[in-house]
Amino acid sequence: MKVTVDSMVCEANAVCTGLAPEVFELDDDDHLHVLLPEPPPEAWDRVRHAVRSCPKAALSIEGS
Repeated sequence: MKVTVDSMVCEANAVCTGLAPEVFELDDDDHLHVLLPEPPPEAWDRVRHAVRSCPKAALSIEGS
């Protein structure tokens, strides 16, 4: 499974960075970066929660 962000939709609300900071990071220009596109198994519950919690639905999981 792989997590992706649609940068055209993302508004940098940072919900995901609070839920899975090891996977998501906002830079100084408020651009979201996926640090671990293929997170380890122990992070997937947090990643799924972050995807479901994104206020703009800018995150997705491929291959789930």
